[in-house]
Amino acid sequence: MLFTLACSSANKVPAVSSVEPERFGPAEIKREVANSEVLRQSFVGFALYDPELNEMVVEHNADKYFVPASNTKLFTFYAGLKMLGDSIPALKYVSRGDSLIFWGTGDPTFTHMDLKNTIAYDFLKNRPEKKLYYIDAPFASTPYASNWGWDDYNYYYQPERNVFPVHGNIVKFLREEGKPAYSTTPGYFKAQVSADSADAPNGDTFVRGWRNNSITYYPKQAAARFSTEVPFITSPATVVALLADTLNRPVEWLKTDVPENGKVLYGLPADTVFKRMLQVSDNLLAEQLMALASGTISDTLSVERAIQYMKRTYLSDLPDEPVWVDGSGLSSMNMFTPRSIIALLQKLLQERPQEELLPMLATGGRPGTFRNIYKADVPYVFGKSGTLSHVHNQSGYILTKSGKMLLFSFMNNNYAVPTSAIRDEMVRIMTEVHNRY
Repeated sequence: MLFTLACSSANKVPAVSSVEPERFGPAEIKREVANSEVLRQSFVGFALYDPELNEMVVEHNADKYFVPASNTKLFTFYAGLKMLGDSIPALKYVSRGDSLIFWGTGDPTFTHMDLKNTIAYDFLKNRPEKKLYYIDAPFASTPYASNWGWDDYNYYYQPERNVFPVHGNIVKFLREEGKPAYSTTPGYFKAQVSADSADAPNGDTFVRGWRNNSITYYPKQAAARFSTEVPFITSPATVVALLADTLNRPVEWLKTDVPENGKVLYGLPADTVFKRMLQVSDNLLAEQLMALASGTISDTLSVERAIQYMKRTYLSDLPDEPVWVDGSGLSSMNMFTPRSIIALLQKLLQERPQEELLPMLATGGRPGTFRNIYKADVPYVFGKSGTLSHVHNQSGYILTKSGKMLLFSFMNNNYAVPTSAIRDEMVRIMTEVHNRY
């Protein structure tokens, strides 16, 4: 168990009989947070909770609302735990004579380039006796949530939301060292790429049209090797075309209502999707998990409907009502308080044993968003970071050398210094908590 390892006698601070260790208790921690020269011009919120004592150790603006950025994914994770089963519904279908009619559930993993899921692909591919008909299931959410950055449309972290994602709703361009040509995945988009010998705008090697899927390649900007992902505009027609291209067999768009009593084909274990969403902060997975969750309460998929359901039920007892807009945290309209995030972290501990929960989160010094911070032979910080312009937050669990596990939420908004300076100061303070509390 991670907790046992991190709290073994080998990792405790050695006793020194002649020198009294300098105290780093609640007052000292709060003073470090409140009086930090680095954080002095930002809006800072901090909460540190001891589950063994069942009390808050330190609070600083813990009741104030902050833009959480990707700390929102902790709430999406909890929604998935409460509303989804052990496996992700990959698609729904009915079989009629020589026809297989299918529609989407919101599952983002169909031919996903990193999750390597082929369950639904194999199901559709290996039925040559069936004609494939796709129905576009009702989807009440828009491709972008409220207050997403319109000018981020060209970047990998902001793909569109839809009812049947294919290839993660992105086009991947890859060139390996020493090779003159690059590959395009899915190959369907090769015909929509054209080269331009001019200098690239904003330094981007590939630029998609604002409201179309035409993509311009700028060779002057291209490195000897690169891996670039560009979101594409989704539509039922594009889904059908991609399915036909990927499956290498005809797929027809059937413009009719979703049939009743459709069977469910289950795909990947839910934990596999949760873990990737949390560790690398995958925005599409987060959005689509909320769409999937909405499918358990309605035939119409809706990220917003799942959010409202969670607020009415499993989150109605939070200290402060969340202002919760999307699944990923891309929207700057999301607002949570540090003490409500602490309450959520408590709920997560009730859902999963510590030894199962902690490895699902971003972990200090390990692959994921904490890979370059909190480095140690034995991990001691597990959680979620969140970054937007002028926003950087970290929330999760910290194991101390004295043998305690503490819950923390450290939030910074409205700063003008580089995010790296804010992050480094937060890491410095939390490392002190680990070493000396």
